[in-house]
Amino acid sequence: MAEGMLRAWNGDDFEAFSAGTEVSKVRPEAIQVMAELGIDISAHRSKSVDEYLGQKFDWVITVCDQAREYCPVFPGVQHTSHWSVEDPSEAVGVEHQRLEAFRRARDDLRNRVHAFALAATRPDLPAPEVSLVNE
Repeated sequence: MAEGMLRAWNGDDFEAFSAGTEVSKVRPEAIQVMAELGIDISAHRSKSVDEYLGQKFDWVITVCDQAREYCPVFPGVQHTSHWSVEDPSEAVGVEHQRLEAFRRARDDLRNRVHAFALAATRPDLPAPEVSLVNE
């Protein structure tokens, strides 16, 4: 979701990538709650962090505690950050309960992405390449 936000709102300032510690699928709930913001992530695919080993990034941001624990080290990364966002894929219950978990995560990420983009696009700093690592 964070990759979709960065690409939609700050695509001229960032080249964003996202990957997980495990490859799964883009959850339909994520697609739905992002569409509520006018962002289409239906063509996104789940990727492993292994796809990005050896690439150079200005920033690596982990967005869940499990990813922080298991994320490989990216040599040469200038900056790292961890955003402890509740993992909505672990939500159980009926559809509206799962959607609410995805909305909470989306809204948390939205606030963090906006703050990050504002700080990172200061004119005295170069535009960063960002890798977002989730579970």
